[in-house]
Amino acid sequence: MKIHIVLDNIRSAFNVGSIFRSADGAGSVKKIYLCGMTTEINNPKLDKTALGATEMIPSEHYDSTQEAIDELKEMGIPIYSVELTEDAKNFQSIKYPTELALIFGHEKRGVDQEILKRVDEKIYIPMRGKKESLNVANCASIILYEITRET
Repeated sequence: MKIHIVLDNIRSAFNVGSIFRSADGAGSVKKIYLCGMTTEINNPKLDKTALGATEMIPSEHYDSTQEAIDELKEMGIPIYSVELTEDAKNFQSIKYPTELALIFGHEKRGVDQEILKRVDEKIYIPMRGKKESLNVANCASIILYEITRET
């Protein structure tokens, strides 16, 4: 299993750090694409939650998420967006390929609409309470561990 994580304008360095730590814990993450306003790894707030995981997972900053998507498309990697849309599928009902990219979006706005037009699949985590979504870092952890559960 090879997983690429694309962070589409994640505004909180703490969320980014937490995603690095979960990516290391789940294993199989080959690269984290830090896009747009997403902080670069030299931010001390990021390291406060990453606790050194930035040294374990390769990453690169892109001026736009579109650039990261273009690179992944050129490599032939299927792209899954984690976003609550009408056509999104329950993340637990998917048979995932052996290599894929996961896009996680801005904490309030979600994944940009132009990016959603270019993905291969949209997935979501069903909510059983009153809130519509989880914190992006928690969401990433849940999905990473589900995808890697059988590896």
